[in-house]
Amino acid sequence: MLYELVQFSDQIGPLNVFRYITFRTGGAIFTALLFVMLFGPVMIDLLRVKQGKGQPIREDGPKSHFSKKGTPTMGGLMILAGVSVSTLLWANLTNLYVWIVLGVTLAYGAIGFYDDYLKVTKRTTDGFSGRVRLGLEVLVAAIATYAIMKLSIPELSGKLAVPFFKTLLIDLGPAFILMGVLVIAGAGNSVNLTDGLDGLAIVPVMIAAATFGLIAYLSGNIKFAQYLQIHFVPGTGELAVICGALIGAGLGFLWFNAPPAMIFMGDTGSLALGGALGSIAVAVKHEFVLAIVGGLFVLETLSVIIQVVSFKLTGKRVFRMAPLHHHFEQKGWQESTVVVRFWIISVVLALIGLATLKLR
Repeated sequence: MLYELVQFSDQIGPLNVFRYITFRTGGAIFTALLFVMLFGPVMIDLLRVKQGKGQPIREDGPKSHFSKKGTPTMGGLMILAGVSVSTLLWANLTNLYVWIVLGVTLAYGAIGFYDDYLKVTKRTTDGFSGRVRLGLEVLVAAIATYAIMKLSIPELSGKLAVPFFKTLLIDLGPAFILMGVLVIAGAGNSVNLTDGLDGLAIVPVMIAAATFGLIAYLSGNIKFAQYLQIHFVPGTGELAVICGALIGAGLGFLWFNAPPAMIFMGDTGSLALGGALGSIAVAVKHEFVLAIVGGLFVLETLSVIIQVVSFKLTGKRVFRMAPLHHHFEQKGWQESTVVVRFWIISVVLALIGLATLKLR
């Protein structure tokens, strides 16, 4: 919206600043942060009244979590509102990549919201049918990936880029849709599994958003892309604005989600945030890099898969409890210790992911 002021820059010189993605990304961070900070308390009070007993707590979970009983969920609504308002205000709305990523974010948020709604109203930790939920996630991801393929230049459409190699592209053709579904839906569910402790998921999401904001900016700038010898993807630089909005909204949410949490993001937030990161990674042709930057989410997901497979095949559990963060809690780690150490891991993984831009 504010980007449109650029057309008046000939008459009013200072308006030319809205042309720069970096300026608008900074504006998106500040706007989303301010929005969530201002309206967060109102939304928390409203959700507390509507939900009554708050988010159901797993009966088989760590005993320390029973003290969180009554804490409202669906805090993802705060994040989605902040991201949406900030993106619509600061992004170039003629850029179709913006609408694709925002569409995935809101669609996954809606899926998560319905799941949270059923949990709260039925007082159970189970939402609606896992198959139906996954089916909807796959459908949204497939549509988004197809749209990205159509929007990409012919040299990149349907092709999978491999990090550490300058020009290597694997031509998947129509099968690239399956890859896109795996990345987007996988990212959504991975963040969802990670969201189990106060502040645990939101900080790694912000770290990943900051990393991919930089990657999007560099990939969408032909000079930087050529210098770094990465694939130039026209138009994706604008996704840095959405990444900025994710960071700002995440910071605002963390203010209320810091231990002891006043609100949980719920599936409403975790699915949406993961879907946003996944769709951005697909758009900028850095799908493998997301697996590195979001390695913490991958580890959490693998811990669940390993636990389930091991128990079904041998009747034994590899971890004391899955996902992985609960395993360390059961070993005696304090919740704050688990959270901060996982944040540190996320920072290290983000640095490794950024290294792929130059190590070619």
